Amino acid sequence: MTTERPLTGSMKLNGEPLDIREYEKAGGYQAFRKALGSMTPAEIQSVVKDSGLRGRGGAGFPTGQKWSFMPAVDTVPGPRYLIANADEMEPGTFKDRVLIEGNPHQLIEGIIISAYALQVDRAYIFLRCDYRRGAMRLLRALEEAYAANYAGKNILGSGFTLDIRLHVSAGRYICGEETALLNALEGRRPVPRAKPPHPQTCGLWGRPTVINNTETFCNIPHIVDKGAAWFKGLGLTEGGTKIYTASGRVKRPGAWELPLGTPLRDLLNEHAGGMADGYSFRAVIPGGASTDFLLEEHLDVNMDFTAPQKFGSRLGTGGLIVLDDRTCPVGLVSNLIHFFSRESCGWCTPCREGLPWVAKTLQAIEDGEGRPEDIGILEGHTRLLGPGNTFCFLAPGAMEPLQSALTYFRDDFERHIREKRCPWR
Repeated sequence: MTTERPLTGSMKLNGEPLDIREYEKAGGYQAFRKALGSMTPAEIQSVVKDSGLRGRGGAGFPTGQKWSFMPAVDTVPGPRYLIANADEMEPGTFKDRVLIEGNPHQLIEGIIISAYALQVDRAYIFLRCDYRRGAMRLLRALEEAYAANYAGKNILGSGFTLDIRLHVSAGRYICGEETALLNALEGRRPVPRAKPPHPQTCGLWGRPTVINNTETFCNIPHIVDKGAAWFKGLGLTEGGTKIYTASGRVKRPGAWELPLGTPLRDLLNEHAGGMADGYSFRAVIPGGASTDFLLEEHLDVNMDFTAPQKFGSRLGTGGLIVLDDRTCPVGLVSNLIHFFSRESCGWCTPCREGLPWVAKTLQAIEDGEGRPEDIGILEGHTRLLGPGNTFCFLAPGAMEPLQSALTYFRDDFERHIREKRCPWR
């Protein structure tokens, strides 16, 4: 760990997160007291911008810059909103769950500081419906925060008022897209909105709205408490830490908070413990299901927002999905595309029609019913469903593991078709 108060927090021996008094004893809410007592909203925004914090939800957009797009309260009076995007449905990603279940007060403190900085009086936590334990722990932490007057009316006698509400979603992957999230929160069909206007100027119910990821908010108290220079010094290649996760045939699947820019090889071998006995490494999807495969030759890449792009992939959520030598890559990709095709909101034709067709073609290949021309059909779809051809990034993201699989594992696709069976079954 590199921080005195790690993002992942400290659970008690019984597995429960710290209550508000224990969190305060560990230094919790001191950053908020500092912000409220000795910093102006503009100063908080400035330190967040100077820290170089980038969104931890996958896109990596600079947080301070995103905040700056919200108009000042004196120029656009009236309601303004802040939303924590905790709709974590990306396959292979579970970092936000760790934060919510392990340290809910940290998320709440980050929301309160951010709301004060942006002069927001209403905040929502938009939570994935499957995170039932997280919902219970957030509700309990919110009750404690209200009782301590960290939320509610006239917070700590400052005149600042903030209402925080937990919204448990109905459960669709598209709700992770921020404008679809807004529609869902308004009680409408969760489909992406055209941009511009962006949410910062016209968001929830047409009002200025800032949406950040759970992990992003959890960084805010530490930045305010320790300063921008301290935060920058935590990373190896870029500022701050990152919660990386790993799943698949590794010895120690799990989650770790590490300096941003930690080499992929260290994540796999040192922290995840290397491959499980009897299995060999073949490839890894490094940033959740919607990123391209990386191979053994790429393992020395620093896992930050820029380095993986040199090899055609992305940091994404930092969720490693490890492919071993005994798992069929065609079946793995087919499973992912099946998920994405089911989760398409159906708003645009390429995604609505293209993803089911890709899923059907991949399943036919996996079942031994593929044709030689199917590979060309799949390659065509990676372009037709690529960036710029769909309304949001769902379909282009789904194409990332497929396009890299067709490059790195083409022999496996051809063998399925040639032998009319899956060799791994």
